[in-house]
Amino acid sequence: MGKFYYNEEQESYDAIVVGTGISGGWAAKELCEKGLKTLVLERGKMVKHIEDYPTANLDPWDFPNNGELPREEQAKQLKQARTGYTVKAPHNFWFVNDLEHPYNETKRFDWMRGYHVGGRSIMWGRHSYRWSDLDFEANRRDGIAVDWPVRYKDIAPWYDKVESYIGVSGELLGLPQLPDGQFEPMMDLNCVEQHFREKVAENFGGRVVTAGRVAHINSNKQFEGRNRCQFRNRCIRGCPFGAYFSSNSSTLPAAERTGNMTLRPDSIVHEIIYDPDTKKATGVKVIDRVTKEAHEFKAKVIFLCASALASTAILMQSRSDRFPDGMGNDSDQLGRNIMDHHLRVGASGKFDGFDDKYYKGRKPNGIYIPRFRNIGGDSGTKDFIRGYGYQGGAQRGNWQETIAEMSYGKDLKDAILKPGGWSFGMGGFGEILPYEDNRMTLDYDKKDGWGLPTITFDAELKENELNMRKDMMQQAVDMMEKSGFRDVEPFDDPGAIGLGIHEMGTARMGRNPKTSVLNGYNQVHAVKNVYVTDGAFMTSAACVNPSLTYMAFTARAANHAAEQLKKGAI
Repeated sequence: MGKFYYNEEQESYDAIVVGTGISGGWAAKELCEKGLKTLVLERGKMVKHIEDYPTANLDPWDFPNNGELPREEQAKQLKQARTGYTVKAPHNFWFVNDLEHPYNETKRFDWMRGYHVGGRSIMWGRHSYRWSDLDFEANRRDGIAVDWPVRYKDIAPWYDKVESYIGVSGELLGLPQLPDGQFEPMMDLNCVEQHFREKVAENFGGRVVTAGRVAHINSNKQFEGRNRCQFRNRCIRGCPFGAYFSSNSSTLPAAERTGNMTLRPDSIVHEIIYDPDTKKATGVKVIDRVTKEAHEFKAKVIFLCASALASTAILMQSRSDRFPDGMGNDSDQLGRNIMDHHLRVGASGKFDGFDDKYYKGRKPNGIYIPRFRNIGGDSGTKDFIRGYGYQGGAQRGNWQETIAEMSYGKDLKDAILKPGGWSFGMGGFGEILPYEDNRMTLDYDKKDGWGLPTITFDAELKENELNMRKDMMQQAVDMMEKSGFRDVEPFDDPGAIGLGIHEMGTARMGRNPKTSVLNGYNQVHAVKNVYVTDGAFMTSAACVNPSLTYMAFTARAANHAAEQLKKGAI
């Protein structure tokens, strides 16, 4: 794509979008294509597609110390390092410096962030799954939290729109708990994954093994300047081919092409301005990240897409006589019901056989096992409600396995030139329930470098999640053992909420303003021209990766906002 347009700054716009990640990019695209002059504000630096992916084409030997950072660099990202993979040299620069962006933990919370144009759409895992009515009806069915104000039929056409635009590779399965979508060709399973698929079908009735549904182009279909996946699996560095969906390669260029977008990086939004006479928001207050100068921009409609916790922090800081505890907080639900997915539980093992088989390329996904617990019939369990899915995959070892051997000379050379044996691993992704006391608050005594309050987290996994983990581990072991794997080893390393990098909740949608922050179109109940369409709006978490749902709701909300503006209703 070409360079982004920097239209001349003006005081007032039709719309303001805060954030440029998964949700912000979609809001910008939809609003601009509806003809709205839109200011897009990003707190981080500018990142241009292709030219600002500095490590995209580097090889392992191009990085000193095998990509391990010096200790003085590691000390800047001790919290970001909790994932175990985000602070390697090929991509650590996408993640924030924890010393410059502190937060507080009453209980451990793993907040992984990237502040730059494109946000985490550059680094995301790209798994893209639809929710079903099993998920949208779960709270009502279980008597948990509040009911979703929407159902699958309301969101299905928006899933269609999003999938057709971003490109999602996957297999049609006909499962009620995981609706099919508009798919690119499925990425092939390798021989061990295919063997596992067949054995699970044979031994576990109703369980399905498929390829992960990922937002990668896997055909020669044209996607506006994006090309099909090259199977390099360097996605987290930024993809110069645009093979996977990101704001930088897709939605922001689409917004740019309209001529209606003004993109302003280095713009930290910290407050929405409220007019008590009109009962509307009139604009936002901004601090320039570099100069620390204060700015105000006005607009008819505002979309918060800064990420779940950041958007809620902005609402909390938007205090006024009408909203002394934060904009839209009449229900006292702002900051509550933090959710994520709990993970790092499952099993791994080895497989004897297929020694004459290998695979081509480094595909960016593996297997996926859709939820099979508590979906009806005999799938129920008394130990926990809701459910989980699995991601995993098989691969062959490499020359590194020879290091432990006392081999040398010809034997060593022969060993290095042969691939190692097959290994397989699978880990569960489980639903976390919305608990009112899993929350975030603002600490005005501890401020960041821009004079803004820091976030304090007080959230934890509870009994339902811990019981679920036992089953997640046991079922992984059972499926692998019955599929002929050896040396099967279970694992369970819960970490903390946030580790799934799927933080959700804190400004939930609902039917009643007394118990929720947003309505069914993502509007703040009491301030109808403010929309929140990132993970903050989520009322429950399901067990599937949430980004596709954020995109569908964002597209729906942006079109609703354009219609409401046209009618003069907001």
